[in-house]
Amino acid sequence: MAEFDSKHAVICPEGVFILGTYDENGVPNAMNAAWGQQSDYEEITFFLAKHKTTENLKKTGAFTVAYATVDTLEISDYFGMETGAHGNKIEKAKCHVHRAPHVNAPIIEEYPVSLECTVKSYDDATGVLTGKIVSMQADDAVLTDGKVDLGKLRPIMFDPSFNVYRTIGPAAGRAFHDGLKIKNS
Repeated sequence: MAEFDSKHAVICPEGVFILGTYDENGVPNAMNAAWGQQSDYEEITFFLAKHKTTENLKKTGAFTVAYATVDTLEISDYFGMETGAHGNKIEKAKCHVHRAPHVNAPIIEEYPVSLECTVKSYDDATGVLTGKIVSMQADDAVLTDGKVDLGKLRPIMFDPSFNVYRTIGPAAGRAFHDGLKIKNS
């Protein structure tokens, strides 16, 4: 078995999240963030370096989180390559936005699922952002029985070993069911 430096450890899956914010003039911005996770019920946490997005959310107290998908891969990758400090990324990517119904942040219409969040805490020193999820928006096309269907959504994840995006595949088993045979033996 090969040994690797812990700085190059592969932790997966690394979701590809698009954070949307407004600046002080109401100009929308988006950034690609991979180091994020659900950290409690109705809570999401990200580990971010300083960006235009972090400056924006400190001013507005709100942000949206969209899930990058196979269909949004190109614009999602662009949002991670360019800084909002150099221009309007939303405009350059030809995306359409509208104000989220519950928070002061943009919903980028090209993404089928978006979480509306308020800033619960943000620490400049560590870059830890924790948001309270106040609402979720989802296109009907990615819903089955009123639930987000990952098979229809086709979210992507970041593979840091090869610097590629991978799709999340089909269901492999049933949670809280497939282990019953062992539990009950």
